[in-house]
Amino acid sequence: MSNAEERDGVVALKRLIRDIPDFPTAGIVFKDITPLMADATGLALAVGALAEHARTLDVQYVIAAEARGFLLGPALALECNAGFILARKPGKLPYDTVEVDYELEYGQQSLHVHTDALRAGARVLVHDDLLATGGTALALCELVERLGGQVAGCGFLVELSSLAGRKRLAARNVHALLCYDTA
Repeated sequence: MSNAEERDGVVALKRLIRDIPDFPTAGIVFKDITPLMADATGLALAVGALAEHARTLDVQYVIAAEARGFLLGPALALECNAGFILARKPGKLPYDTVEVDYELEYGQQSLHVHTDALRAGARVLVHDDLLATGGTALALCELVERLGGQVAGCGFLVELSSLAGRKRLAARNVHALLCYDTA
């Protein structure tokens, strides 16, 4: 894809993301990706562009957190010929799990994965729809490493650059398709 085509694709995708002020709390401007998800062309463009970068990482798995990470994560895994690992909230997985607690912009959360979710040494792409402060992505990295996997990179549809999540993931290969400066 040429630079002009890439810029045109980014502009088209950004038009499909709407801002919702004061959601979920006052002062937050929520990036609503549901219009992008409802647009077949936009959805294909987003998954294709995310997969283009992810394929360079030679991953065996894509891991994503419940719930919004599940929107594009499985499609991305399919495009990369990789398996998909579900990171779920407490009590949602039926087998033995490993867990990590982490901080969000507005609260605390816990994620669990099955203890047999990946092979030791496997290369894993951490995926989420949004990179804000980096808490969720960092928790996913920790889960992968606890299971003996290698984080090959972190990929996001949207990055809110002013919230400095990329800094928290500085030791990682971080790629975001769309970047917003929210300051």
